[in-house]
Amino acid sequence: MQFLRVQRASSRSDIFPKLVAMQKAVNARNFAIFRVSGAGMPNKRKMVCELDNWGVGAGEYSNALIQIYGEVLIHHIDVSVLPLAWGRAGHANAATLEDCYGLVLKLDEGDLPFAGIAFPVRLGAVGNGYVVFSGDKLTLSPDSVLESHVRSCHIMMDLLALDERRTVPAETLSEREIACLQLAGDGQISEEIAERLGLSVHTVNAYLGSATIKLDSVNRIQAIAKAIRLGYIH
Repeated sequence: MQFLRVQRASSRSDIFPKLVAMQKAVNARNFAIFRVSGAGMPNKRKMVCELDNWGVGAGEYSNALIQIYGEVLIHHIDVSVLPLAWGRAGHANAATLEDCYGLVLKLDEGDLPFAGIAFPVRLGAVGNGYVVFSGDKLTLSPDSVLESHVRSCHIMMDLLALDERRTVPAETLSEREIACLQLAGDGQISEEIAERLGLSVHTVNAYLGSATIKLDSVNRIQAIAKAIRLGYIH
C-alpha cells in the first residue's frame, strides 16, 4: 500500500498554524480540537477540549458546546464520519450548508453564540475526536468541506503521534528497521524486501520483529501504522 508524504508536527506549536490556515479557508473566527475520552466505557465517555484559540472565555465556549451537542457528537462518531454543522439565529450558515448537502449533517439550532462545523476523526481507541471551526458566517463548499476534513484527520494524527512519542521506549529504530518497515508499508513482502536490501529473508523478518517490539505493537501492520504516526516512515 502507498502512503501520502505528510510532514508530521514535531510539537503542538507546529499544529497551530495549520489550524489557522484551515480556519481562514472556511471563513471561521476560531477553532477547537476535542477528543472523546473514556473509550470502551459507553457511560463514561466525554468530550475534552485539547486545543483552541477562543481566547477569553474559552472554557465557557467549550463547556457550552459540550453541554448542547456533546452527547450527539459522542454518539455520531460511532456511526458516521460525516461532518456536523449548526447555525445561530440571525447568523445561520444555512445557505452554504445547502451547497454541501450529502457531505454535511445539519444539527438542530442550539443556543450557542456561534455557528460551527465539527469534522469527526476516528483513529482508534485513543484517537477519536473532532476538529471544530466556529464563526458567525462560515463559508462552506463541497471542496472546502472535503479538504478540511482530510486536513482534520492529519491534525488528529499529529496529536496522537505527539502523545505516543512521550510513551514510546527510549530505544529508537535503527536505519535497517526503518528501511524494512518503509518497504513493508509500501506493500512489499519479506522476500521482496530481502532482495531490495540485499539481505536474507530471515534477517528482514528479524528487523521487522524487533521494530514491532520497539514500537510496542502486536503485529507488523500495527507497527507500520505507528511508525507512520511517529514520523519514522511515510
